[in-house]
Amino acid sequence: MKITVVGASGHIGTRLSEILRRSGHEVTAASLSFGVDTVSGRGLEAAIAGTDMVVDVTNAASFGDSAALDFFKTSTKNLLAAAADAGVGHYLALSVVGTPLLVESDYFRAKMVQENLIRASSRPYTILRSTQFYEFISGLIDIGAQGDVFRLPPAPMRPVAAGDVAAFLAELTVAPPLGGIVEIGGPEQFGVDEIARIYLAANEDERPVITDPSTSYFGVELTDDALLPGAGARMATEKLSEWLNQSMAS
Repeated sequence: MKITVVGASGHIGTRLSEILRRSGHEVTAASLSFGVDTVSGRGLEAAIAGTDMVVDVTNAASFGDSAALDFFKTSTKNLLAAAADAGVGHYLALSVVGTPLLVESDYFRAKMVQENLIRASSRPYTILRSTQFYEFISGLIDIGAQGDVFRLPPAPMRPVAAGDVAAFLAELTVAPPLGGIVEIGGPEQFGVDEIARIYLAANEDERPVITDPSTSYFGVELTDDALLPGAGARMATEKLSEWLNQSMAS
């Protein structure tokens, strides 16, 4: 199968491309570093020509303003148009668990627009929503940084290893399009404040974490279920302790 991975230079894209190539698929890597700009359209037609399916794991460079909306709206429209021109049989995209509940945030509103564009297109599609990656925990913690302390909400979440997400995407890549949304989350549940304490301790960082339900998550006050996958979600296998041990050793 010929597969174009768009966003192939990122955390997920690099892992996914490697898995697919090991499985014998022909993979075209598309990203800015490979000369493909999904916003301007530069290199896009050539990257998608003759491909059987497109996997969209792109992400915006900015999370907190209209730049994210501009990126996802333009990028997704260009990708869908190129996929239609090439007769692509399956459009698979990565999104975020909780997106419909977090649209007061600029970033999640932009992700909702991306999902809606894909659903409204004529392409057979699958959307995978993932919980927060272990690899992005440090950025998650930073939203509550105030001087020498962190103020973070106790809202529950199921963080997941990027490798597990890439492996599930690889499964979905070779499966028929679902015409709907599936989800993946990690095997363990933590409060945002709790996971911060675990991560900081593992990195020998003694700064305290203060539990504060009013701390916003990328501009949104969290409800108890906003970051949790729904019933029927794929539960990944790599635990936080295992990932921390590997990341500390590398």
